[in-house]
Amino acid sequence: QVQLVESGGGMVQPGGSLRLSCAAPGFTMPYYSITWFRQAPVTEREGVSCISILDESTYYADSVKRRFTISRDNRKNTVNLQMNSLKPEDTATYYCAARLNHSIWYVPANYDYWGKGTQVTVSS
Repeated sequence: QVQLVESGGGMVQPGGSLRLSCAAPGFTMPYYSITWFRQAPVTEREGVSCISILDESTYYADSVKRRFTISRDNRKNTVNLQMNSLKPEDTATYYCAARLNHSIWYVPANYDYWGKGTQVTVSS
């Protein structure tokens, strides 16, 4: 079974940066993507950014455009999320998820595999 593992979360001051990593050992399906979601307490899970493993096309939520960058490291078999200019409203648990189908990227129900999440806290 595919396992996804997030890392890189922590506490940072507003304006700071964090780099999250999603490891997907053994995940080599040709037609799938990996997406970062986030969820704060008592909120719906929000799609943050998506990258296609097939062609590396990327997608971003409007709230993180120009601040976050998703990328893939083939050698390390990871998908990373570089988060710059962090704001308090970015505080959430961040999850990576993988889908085997071509569907709407920001809908959680479309994803087959999930990591356990990593906490990001932006506070002064």
